[in-house]
Amino acid sequence: MATILGLSCYYHDAAAALLRDGHIMAAAQEERFTRKKHDSGFPSNAVEYCLSELGEHGATIDHVVFYEKPLLKFDRLLETYLAFAPAGLMSFMNAMPSWLGDKLRLPKLLAKELQPHYEGPILFTRHHESHAASAFFPSPFEEAAILTMDGVGEWDCTTLGSGHGNQIRLEQSQLFPHSLGLLYSAFTYFCGFKVNSGEYKLMGLAPYGSPVHKDTILKELLDLHEDGSFRLNLDYFNFCQGLTMTSDSFNQLFGGRPRASESRLEASHADLASSIQAATEEIILKTATHLRDETNLDQLCMAGGVALNCVANGKLARSGLFKDIWIQPASGDAGGALGAALYAQYQLLENNRNPEKPDSMRGSFLGPSYSSEEIGAFLKNSEAIYEYFEDEERLLAATVHAIEEGQVVGWFQGRMEFGPRALGSRSILGDPRNPKMQAKMNLSIKYRESFRPFAPVILAEHASEYFEIESPSPYMLFVSNLNESKIRKLQPEEVECQRSQDLIKRVNVPRSELPAITHVDMSARIQTVDNRHGRILHLLRAFKAKTGCPALVNTSFNVRGEPIVNSPEEAYNCFLATEMDILVLGNHILYKDKQPLISHEKKNTYLNRFELD
Repeated sequence: MATILGLSCYYHDAAAALLRDGHIMAAAQEERFTRKKHDSGFPSNAVEYCLSELGEHGATIDHVVFYEKPLLKFDRLLETYLAFAPAGLMSFMNAMPSWLGDKLRLPKLLAKELQPHYEGPILFTRHHESHAASAFFPSPFEEAAILTMDGVGEWDCTTLGSGHGNQIRLEQSQLFPHSLGLLYSAFTYFCGFKVNSGEYKLMGLAPYGSPVHKDTILKELLDLHEDGSFRLNLDYFNFCQGLTMTSDSFNQLFGGRPRASESRLEASHADLASSIQAATEEIILKTATHLRDETNLDQLCMAGGVALNCVANGKLARSGLFKDIWIQPASGDAGGALGAALYAQYQLLENNRNPEKPDSMRGSFLGPSYSSEEIGAFLKNSEAIYEYFEDEERLLAATVHAIEEGQVVGWFQGRMEFGPRALGSRSILGDPRNPKMQAKMNLSIKYRESFRPFAPVILAEHASEYFEIESPSPYMLFVSNLNESKIRKLQPEEVECQRSQDLIKRVNVPRSELPAITHVDMSARIQTVDNRHGRILHLLRAFKAKTGCPALVNTSFNVRGEPIVNSPEEAYNCFLATEMDILVLGNHILYKDKQPLISHEKKNTYLNRFELD
């Protein structure tokens, strides 16, 4: 057996992951340490953290694995430029300095960065091999179909294959530029959101609109086949040769220029979001159907950025194509670091694999943790005012009371999550029964668009009482519909608001018994909580015992544009700069009204550190 370090970096979402004897010991994104969203630099801090988990006298690193093959990516860049030349010169010139400076010398660059921890050879996997490995090897399945979909790796944008025991096979692929991820990103860009960051916003906007442009997308923008493969009509796109995602033809087809960031969202943007979401779901369903028919397997594993489209995932789960679906919680490039390490562990080294149930991700709590002593020392040095609770029951009772009173709670417990979702370790919590909670959290805590929905965290044993869900959803990767019994009958004036072109009016209509987490289409992105989830499980049980409600609003502990907090200091600073009411740091509770006042200047300085995503 071996100690293996996996790396992803130099493109976006740099990360490191550590395996020892096949067990996932640690994994973290570099952004959580540098406080730079989607940090792409070498993950030096994440590496140091991972190695710290080996202990003071821990094992040495046996292998280092990088998540893709840079020469193949460079080959794509050159071929793409030659195919479109002389168009695309500016795009090509912008890319060249980093390639000629560092990326073509990547083995030497990595070797230098890894000193003195490792001096051996560095292994390289293909991008989608890393995705596939991250999807299958941590899953509970002995065998499964594998689907990976993203913007682009080296050349692959979609791969189809299967996993059996300790080996994966990728047998079909769709190549750049015919990418579902890039197609979705083109609409993200056109609707005024940031590419490679704002796609989830587009997904959240979709239920406010109607898919009136779906047929246009499927007829004009691409040629879709029954097996889910397609070819884009490149006349409508500019990502191969330019610095924008869409061309003038695309802009004319959909009624004008791309929306300026932070400008008013119109009903037309919601219709575009709904249309590309519907088209995406159709493509995924066709692809998944073909994969099932080809493999004759009834279990599916997924990874790649497109696998974070939890609405499409929910539709796929409800389709019944597969008996069970497992999706890598860190499906994007960060998860490639873990996938690269796993690929080496099983595919290259041919070690035996024994699938763990429910999976081997340990609830995805793979990041740093802080002891009660460390938290206490920080608070003392910061001259913060806090209460310390030796007894967990009293700590939970105080937190439940605050939530029940309509207060917003910053929740910092245990190991940090790996992946883009807050899963109850670095979370902001609220009462889902409170009809004002969504607006309060969006506008006064997160400082983000008011249309954005929040997710519920709910006790696994009670999830089916509220939602149309048959399987656990521990990683918040599936959207489910609310049970009809939990939906409110709307008053005539509320029905009228639901039809309004003004998105704000529609947001504020309480639609269910849990209005703060119910989207306008009566759906929610669910996280089910079980014994893997630590103290958030205990809090939910305490809240259920007090109120009868087994759910809470759960959103990530950060402000807009900020990476999720990692340390107690970051949690405290975020708490002071926002309208959060209380902060629970381990066994310590801090009340906002008892803390030293923070000036508007200091607050704005904190908020302005982060680029709006």
